[in-house]
Parts: sequence; structure tokens; C-alpha cells
Amino acid sequence: MSRIKLKPLNEQVIVITGATSGIGLATARAAAKAGARVMLAGRDEAALKTITVDLNATGAQVDYVIADMRDTAQVQAAADRAIQRYGGFDTWVNNAGGSIYGRFDEVPMEEQQDLFDTNYWGIVRGSTVAVAYLRQHGGALINLGSEVSDIAIPLQSAYVASKHAVKGFTDALRLELIDERAPVSVTLIKPSGIHTLFVEHARNHLDVEPKLPSPLYSPAVVADAILHAAVSPRRSIYVGGAAPGNVAFARLAPRLFDTFMGRLGVRMQSTERRTRGTDAARRSELLERSPHKRYVHESSLYTQAALHPGWTATLTLGAAALGLLAWKRRH
Repeated sequence: MSRIKLKPLNEQVIVITGATSGIGLATARAAAKAGARVMLAGRDEAALKTITVDLNATGAQVDYVIADMRDTAQVQAAADRAIQRYGGFDTWVNNAGGSIYGRFDEVPMEEQQDLFDTNYWGIVRGSTVAVAYLRQHGGALINLGSEVSDIAIPLQSAYVASKHAVKGFTDALRLELIDERAPVSVTLIKPSGIHTLFVEHARNHLDVEPKLPSPLYSPAVVADAILHAAVSPRRSIYVGGAAPGNVAFARLAPRLFDTFMGRLGVRMQSTERRTRGTDAARRSELLERSPHKRYVHESSLYTQAALHPGWTATLTLGAAALGLLAWKRRH
């Protein structure tokens, strides 16, 4: 995959699904600012129009298409619109998704199936449509997984399962494209907890309002990782140091991790506020972040180090040299 050549951002056309809030919106704004031409895809036309107008007012080139990732024809229409409007696309970002809070046997099967239709099958649909074009023209496919693509947490069993499925599909797709020698970079983004509307958009079957455990990171940190993968082929990227830390814990001490997460995982995701319902109607598009005040990490040293290993090596050598110089002066 390292031999695949990707264009600079200011020469790219980028399609982003789930673009009206959270990570998708942050990525759209960052891509437009970097000079990319952007095709926004989502279900809320009013929100899509507003974002498009706002970004175009800055001098960016942005358009939108209504696309529900549960509908194959609409997903294909998103690709067709990008080709019609911009002559093609270079990067496709499968970002749309959501979650359900509740114990596994208290979440209706229909809701779990609907979640999979977006979180998993939506990514399969998006990947199929994107690769049909990219294998002929080259570019990047970027799928949004999660740290729970590699571990499990309680109260979100359907979400965890869908993200495991996304990882399995993305890894298998990558191998098939390598076998074809297709000029397509395939990246799985695996964020830690991100301060978006994740909780507000999730269905909830708990007696209390859920929350994301700390630490939380800014959606801009994820956007940076996505856009890095758009220009530099990467297999996968953890966003936020918490994600690789939790995965390492689970792999090195699985029984201890199970005990820890089994005893504390429910409490870590629960507030003391009584729940206000089980539907996901309380939506707030056009926001990157949750309105709930939390401490948020605006950057991640781990992710920066992972994206720029050369910088890290230089900084490490520089720090070592300064340390040696200081030691010599003292002695």
C-alpha cells in the first residue's frame, strides 16, 4: 500500500458521508479549508444546504447530495454526483453511523438490525461504490471504525459488534485490493471517545442518560487523522492515546481487562440523570461537539507521533542531545 500515490489535499475531491455533524462535519470543514473540493453526503437536506452555503462563502468548492447509507441507490447517487460535479473523486470517507445504549436483551432486535444496516452495511455499500471508481482511477478509501473494533465494552453490544464487523470487512477488502494490485489505499480510523453528539444521537434503553467515559478528544483530532490518510497511505490509525492503551490492556491481560470492564464499564458510561426517552429524535445537526461541558483534549501526542514518526524521531534525538549537553555542563 505504501507504493500507492495519493494527491495533495488541494488537488483532491473528497466525498464524506455523515457530514452534517460530529466527525463528518469537522472533516468537511478541514478538507474545505485545505483546498479540497468536497461532496457532502447525509440525510438532512436542510443541514447539508446550510453547511454548503457557509463553506462556499469562504471560497471553498462544496456541494451536497442526500444519501441514506441504508439505500444502495442513494449511495451510488453520491458517487455519481461527485463525478458529475467534479469529474470524479479521490478520497471516499465512510463516516455515517450511530449507537444504541442498553443491555443486550433489552434492545429490540429491529433496532439492532437497523444499526447494522447503517454502521456495517452502510460501509459495505459505500466501499463497494467507491472502490468501483477508485480501482480504475486510484485514491483512498477511509472507513470509520472505533477502539471497540478491537475490544468490547458493556451496554453497546450491537455497536461493538458492528465496529468489529467493519474492521473485518475493511481488512479483508484491503487484502483483495492488494491481490488485484489496485491503486487504492484502504485505511481504518479507530478513535477513542470523541466529544461529538454520539450520545445525543444514540437510542437509549437505560434508566439513566448515558455518557462517554473520559478521556475525550476533539473531533478535529479525528479529522486530522482522516485527512492524513487521504494523502499518505496508512493501514489503520488510532486517534487519541486512550484507544491503543485500552487495546494493549485487553491483549496483554484479557482476564484482568474483562474484570475491570465488567465491574466498572457500566458505571463509567452512566450518569445520574434520568433518561428522557428511547428514541433518537433529539438530534442537533450542524454541531461538531456535544453541548455537554466536558474536559476535552484538543490534541493527541500519541496520534501526532503515529502520523509523523519522522518528527517524533527528530524531537527525541533533539531532547537527547539537549539532555547530554546539560549533563556535560553540570560535570
